[in-house]
Amino acid sequence: MNHQNFDPFVTLNGVEVVYPNGTIGLKPLELRIEDSQVTVLLGPSGAGKSTLLRVLNHLVPPSRGTVTVRGAGSLTDQKALRNHRRQTAMVFQQHHLIGRLTALQNVLLGRLGHHSFWRTLLPMPAADRRWALECLKRVGLFDRALSRCDAMSGGQQQRVGIARALAQKPRLILADEPVASLDPAASERLLGQLRTICEEDRVPVVISLHQLEYARIFADRIIGLAHGKVAFDGPPGAMTDDVLYRIYGATQQTGVAEEMSLRSGIG
Repeated sequence: MNHQNFDPFVTLNGVEVVYPNGTIGLKPLELRIEDSQVTVLLGPSGAGKSTLLRVLNHLVPPSRGTVTVRGAGSLTDQKALRNHRRQTAMVFQQHHLIGRLTALQNVLLGRLGHHSFWRTLLPMPAADRRWALECLKRVGLFDRALSRCDAMSGGQQQRVGIARALAQKPRLILADEPVASLDPAASERLLGQLRTICEEDRVPVVISLHQLEYARIFADRIIGLAHGKVAFDGPPGAMTDDVLYRIYGATQQTGVAEEMSLRSGIG
């Protein structure tokens, strides 16, 4: 029997991040990112969420330790790193779209890494255009394909960002505070779409969030960070008051717990 698919997709061994100014981003940690799982990174500002997210594709390289990707090897190898980044999609809080371009044109930017530089100077192949339209259809924006992105709402722009991520045909999706500027309805729609993509495409999704209630609803696994260390790693149902204290400290625990209790009766 082939056990390859039972290996973690990404493995972090002894990963530590110390920034040039001496700030500790992450203290030494061991982590495994699994297939078909939505992992949410929780914690207060400065806890290390964004650092950990960016370590997963070496946008922030570890000061010590290694990141290994199944089928590619250690990301210290430049060829492995290039291949991994081409197959890793990122969804950002600020969309990073080109407003004067249409939704379709923005989604097609997700295909650039699959072509040579000279090929990208020509119109994109018909197959890529069809795939980009299919990606827009998956996020419910097929009818807005030819609309300029700067004429869309924040939630629609963020969905274009997800469609662009899908256009890469990624093996991993990383999302950094993707709902920070969205209203609750748009936030739940977007996180639900990321969860559906994870389940249907068997693509691991790692999301950095501030909102505990969304983590509880949409995550398979929560990694709670505090002061650059992993304070909790487990399912949403194991988020006890003690866990909240370890992540947020005494000053925030009560408010977070009350918010969690209030949300527990919704939907």
